[in-house]
Amino acid sequence: METNNEVKIALLEQKVTDFSVVVEKIDTAIEKLSEVNNNVSRMLAVHEERITKQEDSDAVLFDKIDKLRDKMDGDHNLVTSRLQSLERKMWTALATLGLIVVTTNPNAIKVLKPLMSSGSSAIVTPVASLFNGSSR
Repeated sequence: METNNEVKIALLEQKVTDFSVVVEKIDTAIEKLSEVNNNVSRMLAVHEERITKQEDSDAVLFDKIDKLRDKMDGDHNLVTSRLQSLERKMWTALATLGLIVVTTNPNAIKVLKPLMSSGSSAIVTPVASLFNGSSR
């Protein structure tokens, strides 16, 4: 029976040796998983910092875009008002020039006199005849 016990002990010793190899491999795997976990944690921290910096940059850019849009709106309103003022001055100058031409030109006075008369009807034929040199 002693040999049977020695065989059992030898088998148990062999199993313990095999088991210790497996335990060492598991310990190595746990260490590697721990290193990977630390590396992933560091990478996540770096990425989170980059995202935070990008959000700050985006906020600055959006603020600059808003300021630029407000400035462009102001400049557009200024240019529009200047163009309207220039247009008013141009039409005033044209009207003044037209009035000067009409009041100083004798032919224009002859053409406009029948139109301004208190007659009940305005006939185009006499106006056309004034341009031909004949008068009624």
